[in-house]
Amino acid sequence: MRMVFIGKSAVLCTLAAAFSIAAYGQESGAPAAAPGEAPAAPAVEIDKRVFGVLPNYRVADGNAPFSPITTRQKFVIGAKDSFDKPVFLLAGFYAGLAHLQNSNPSFGQGAKGFGNRYVRSLGDTIIGNFMTEAVFPSLLKEDPRYYMLGQNGKTGKQRFFYALSRVMVTKTDSGGSRFNFSEVLGNGVSVAASNLYYPESRTYSANLSKLALQIGTDAISNVLKEFWPDVKQRMQKKKAAKP
Repeated sequence: MRMVFIGKSAVLCTLAAAFSIAAYGQESGAPAAAPGEAPAAPAVEIDKRVFGVLPNYRVADGNAPFSPITTRQKFVIGAKDSFDKPVFLLAGFYAGLAHLQNSNPSFGQGAKGFGNRYVRSLGDTIIGNFMTEAVFPSLLKEDPRYYMLGQNGKTGKQRFFYALSRVMVTKTDSGGSRFNFSEVLGNGVSVAASNLYYPESRTYSANLSKLALQIGTDAISNVLKEFWPDVKQRMQKKKAAKP
């Protein structure tokens, strides 16, 4: 999910959504295990999209045995996250917000101005996804997937902070854990590349702000992905309970 270059409003909206989804999902509650008994690890059904919009192709079941993926599979994940149909709608939404805010005034207004922002919004998504999910994970032997904890004996608070932390900690191809270089370096390259087509934000401070916002939105994205199965389960239960 790439929205750093269109302003902070989309980030704030997504942050609010993440908190709401986490709170809503926690209320569904998994049955507690008996004292002294380890909770069973249920199979996690992973949807291709969160709410039918947010691409969810790099999510894996954190309770399943670890199995590394190939370089080709990493690029497939990057491609799916970049060219999934809803991505083009999301790019339009974020471009629309930037258009309303008149960010980068040199792009102009009207159809031409919107088109300028739309192309750049889509470019942000594609470059960012491939750098963080394919190129750097392949070079550094890191696993780009988000390993979802689910309700396997974890509290909502534990899952929430775990999801946020995954932008700093990742798995390696050998199954170990280490600092998430792909997240930081990949987004760094994406921010640097954006200077080519965002002429009004080429300052040092603007680039640092972009990098921080992008890593932050990726952390929020992890929260949405972590709690989406809970939200979906609760919605299905409510639907089934209706006469």
